[in-house]
Order: sequence, then structure tokens, then C-alpha cells
Amino acid sequence: MTSGYCARLPFDIARHERPPMAKVVSTLFISVDGVAEIDAAWHYPYFDENMGRAVGEDYDTANVLLIGRKTYDSFAGAWPDREAAGGDDAPFAKQLGDTRKVVVSRQPLEFSWRNSELIEGDLVDAVTSLKADTGITGILIPGSISVVQQLLAAGLVDELRLLVHPVAARKGSKLFDDGTVPYHLKVTSTETFPTGVIRVVYSPTEAPGTVGYDDVKGEVPGRE
Repeated sequence: MTSGYCARLPFDIARHERPPMAKVVSTLFISVDGVAEIDAAWHYPYFDENMGRAVGEDYDTANVLLIGRKTYDSFAGAWPDREAAGGDDAPFAKQLGDTRKVVVSRQPLEFSWRNSELIEGDLVDAVTSLKADTGITGILIPGSISVVQQLLAAGLVDELRLLVHPVAARKGSKLFDDGTVPYHLKVTSTETFPTGVIRVVYSPTEAPGTVGYDDVKGEVPGRE
């Protein structure tokens, strides 16, 4: 019995001492009809100090940014110049520059923005490795809709942090693509801003049990 206990002991110790995996968090500006490809015309009128605070809180959760090529090009084309200009947004621009940025691209890239690197190999495998890296406290995906879609399908997104604007955009890429299996989510927090923007945080959850009309007809209005 003693030898059997000793054989199990290293596994038990490893299980209890294993550090938690880093969270993968998606942060998106989004319209009520699900468009996550923002248009300045409907986005900026709703940007206020509350949204700025929310964005800052999201970025403070992570020490790695996971970014698609299109989003990276947009960021790299703006934030380094804003940092150099030294304006009101320079501190945030510096924070972005100092953060490790892992870029998803099918093509080789030459980086001019510091702390930028190209993801190596398969996206799902690479993100799984990043989540298990003990030096990573959190992985934030700003924008980058196609990256989020792939990681949702792979079950690797731990939180969706959405800033829902009170507008139906009616055009543009949507967060959720077509598929056969629904994504079931639970709300972990909500906040409503004076502008009408709703900040909602979702995390994946198990699908509810099978329910039909006969199970809910007792809740139909007008019952006695």
C-alpha cells in the first residue's frame, strides 16, 4: 500500500500546484444587430469616459495581445505615432507598445512596432500553448473578428466583453458566423452607460436541457 500511495503522490502534487491557465478574452465594439466591424459614424458618437474606462479595464487584464492582420495594421498605423506625439492618448499608446503582440497572419510580416511577433504554426495549437504559458497572465483579442470566430469554434475563448452600441449597423462583418451548433453563453456582468451603450460580459456555458412547449405552457400569459 505504501508503494501505491507514493506512486500517486507526484501526480496529486502536480495537479494541486498546477497554475491556472491564462484567460483568452475577446473585447469588441458591437451594434445591436451583431456587427463588430465598427464604422466611425456609429461608434465615436457613443465613446465617452465610461467606454474609455471599460476599454482600459479590458486591456489591464492581459499581458499579451492576440491580433489579426487587419487589426494589427490599423493599430500599428496609428498608435506608435500617437505615442510619439505625446498627446492625451500617449500613455495608452505606450501601454500598447510595451505589451507583447502576437499577430495572426498567413503572410510573413516585417514589424516596425516594438514587441510584435508572428504567430507560429496552427492558430489553435499556438493559442493553447499561450494559455498554458505560466508567464502569461491574460490574452486579449481586440477586434480581429475572424480570429475570435476560429477560437470560439475551438472552445478557447473564456470571455466575450462586448460594448453594445444602441444602433443597428445593418452592414459589416458580424461577430457570429453561420454554423450548425449554437454557442450557449452566460452573463457574468452588465453595465449601462448614459449614452445607451451596454457593457456585457459573457462566458461560455453548457447547453440547457431539452425543453418543449409542453414544458413551458404553464408560463404562457393568460393562464388562470
